Amino acid sequence: MIVCRDIRKTFGPMQALAGVSFSIGEGELAALLGANGAGKSTLLHLLAGLTRASSGSAEVAGFNVRRQPHEVRRRIGVVSHQTYLYEELSAEENLRFYGRMYGVTGLQERIDDLLAMMELWPRRDDLVRTFSRGMQQRLALARAMLHRPPLLLLDEPFTGLDLHATDLLTRFIEGAAAGKMTVLMTVHDPDYALAHSRRLLVLQKGRLVLDQPAERVRKEDLLPYYKEK
Repeated sequence: MIVCRDIRKTFGPMQALAGVSFSIGEGELAALLGANGAGKSTLLHLLAGLTRASSGSAEVAGFNVRRQPHEVRRRIGVVSHQTYLYEELSAEENLRFYGRMYGVTGLQERIDDLLAMMELWPRRDDLVRTFSRGMQQRLALARAMLHRPPLLLLDEPFTGLDLHATDLLTRFIEGAAAGKMTVLMTVHDPDYALAHSRRLLVLQKGRLVLDQPAERVRKEDLLPYYKEK
């Protein structure tokens, strides 16, 4: 589902990614760890087509991110700690707007299902500006799922969420992966990553220093060796 080959990204004199290579298969639930500035968000932005690599190549679902960006965007759902929702529209209006952009068939039924799943049905007609942080993030995830993408890219989706919202999003993400959707998420909390992912990747100063099954990382206590200095 994701193939990265020697990805490098520079911003002037700063090297954000320094030759990152990995692949993630269909239905994998992978967590990307790293300190602030390690390159996590840059990598996700690159996979989503929001920025270009300085060199190297990336593919999503067999499509080249640089040469076939429209094909890639049809196959991904993106959620970050910034929701980018329209606050003066209701929850349902937000989903309807994005659903029409993607040409989603059976849109109303899909909207109803997602609002119910995210426990937002009672607030479907309320303006998003009246929503809590957790409610907005749940709506953003519903939006990302509207067109049934095979890949979810989640950039710090739990930032600022309470325990209930975190648990709800976690159950939804794990359910999506169980349904053969691929999920790559960046997280700050290594304990969360070890408990809720099947694969762990660690970036350190733009380099991929660990890429192992989460179970092996837990059993062999590998993570402490790869913490940022």
